[in-house]
Amino acid sequence: MHVPDGFIDLPVSAATGVVAAAAVAVSLRGARRELDERTAPLAGLVAAFVFAVQMLNFPVAAGTSGHLLGGALAAILVGPYTGVLCISVVLLMQGILFADGGLTALGVNITDMAVVTTVVAYALFRGLVRVLPRTRRSVTVASFAAALVSVPAAALAFTALYAIGGTSDVPLGKTLAAMVGVHLLIGIGEAAITAFTVGAVIAVRPDLVYGARGLTAPLKLRVGGELVDAAPASAPAAPGPARSARRVWAAGLVTALVLAGFVSFYASADPDGLEKVAADQGIDKKTEQHHTADSPLADYGVKDISDARISGGLAGVIGVGATVAVGSGVFWAVRRRRTAAAGVSVPPETA
Repeated sequence: MHVPDGFIDLPVSAATGVVAAAAVAVSLRGARRELDERTAPLAGLVAAFVFAVQMLNFPVAAGTSGHLLGGALAAILVGPYTGVLCISVVLLMQGILFADGGLTALGVNITDMAVVTTVVAYALFRGLVRVLPRTRRSVTVASFAAALVSVPAAALAFTALYAIGGTSDVPLGKTLAAMVGVHLLIGIGEAAITAFTVGAVIAVRPDLVYGARGLTAPLKLRVGGELVDAAPASAPAAPGPARSARRVWAAGLVTALVLAGFVSFYASADPDGLEKVAADQGIDKKTEQHHTADSPLADYGVKDISDARISGGLAGVIGVGATVAVGSGVFWAVRRRRTAAAGVSVPPETA
């Protein structure tokens, strides 16, 4: 789904750049309400995890692969505003360091992959958890459905942008059918990864999952033949110990490093959904060379290292490290702004 330079003309690219900048600005303000002592440390990790899993292309049809977009996963784990920022950080790292996704198309990619997927997924997720039973399993089911829908929604958004500013004359009806069709298949993989990850975190630390807050049914006791709440409804759920949160963070980081540094070598080499449709429909006729094509990490390999396994693995590890560093820095700064605006002094260990 990473749109390269040359697919969309400059006026529409510039317009989506304005939209993306506005969305990021709104998200920076909104993230102040979402980032607390639980979600702030997790947000940088979520960005790094999405980066790592995006390296794992999985086959979806003959000669076509797909990979995680991550908008649904990020929104459910750390909140929709913070989710937009997470995916934006990932796209920025990929575009600058790895020549993946055009720089003039960065606004297109953020609008499509960060904003559309997050907004669609979280809106559907919140609607489902309101009508489903208030259980952790319902959160996982809602996560699956939200992620599934978010991917073809992004494909639909790209087709709409291409209809306005596409640089090649292609049959839009066929392009729309091909984009939505293949990305619906990719959405199944996205849904499985999202549901598995959300379920795994809920099983260990449900208080760390933004979308699961307040959804677990209160404990009931039978008194005199009637069910009553075991605790006042207003009593907040006690968060897990700090050591447990650090273990979750460490486990997540190790998982991201293993996925990017080792498992990515076994990912499918087939073109992803957008690349396949672009080649079949002629969308890629005016593709431009990436501005950082000579980057030492271009195409997810380290320059001058001939062994593909070592080169790709090292590039993945560097990418995870850079993403978690930049993401954590951004979210730490946002968290500090929230604390400063509230006039609250944060202990050093909490910061």
